[in-house]
Amino acid sequence: MDEERMIRLSKRMSKALRHQPERVGLTLDPHGWVSTADLLAALHISRDELDEVVRSNDKQRFTVDGDRIRANQGHSVEVDLALQPQMPPDQLFHGTVRQYLDDIMRDGLRPMARHDVHLSPDRETARRVGARRGRPLVLVVDAKKMHADGHEFRVSANGVWLTQHVPAGYLGEA
Repeated sequence: MDEERMIRLSKRMSKALRHQPERVGLTLDPHGWVSTADLLAALHISRDELDEVVRSNDKQRFTVDGDRIRANQGHSVEVDLALQPQMPPDQLFHGTVRQYLDDIMRDGLRPMARHDVHLSPDRETARRVGARRGRPLVLVVDAKKMHADGHEFRVSANGVWLTQHVPAGYLGEA
């Protein structure tokens, strides 16, 4: 499958598994899982295409478990990913762009339309995330202090760290 088609298919899968499953006739279970057969039928794709997107997606957005699939994080629909609290590394990172910096430094990082704030384990990943919206700016999160102060962190299957909110006092520019 060519790269452009794979990107389009990954976006369709994300929409179906994270944001609007009902638009393609899918119903996610409470933990975000759906039958792979149902997804294949809803998107009119082959199992080989699905497997290639899952395997080669640079962000590892999807997990297949037997005959079911789900998005690893980033849902705007209600799901419980059943991720257990974890001890975060001392620092985590968030990629953004300059135009949002004043709001972030005032209000902290908020989940916006998603369930959680997404944090990267390294600067380079955060830079790539920020670059999707323009010239990237990487923020450092003092995850060690946040955790010590009682904030909960979870990590998704693809290594993205999740927390409900990052107050501004825990942020700095990388």
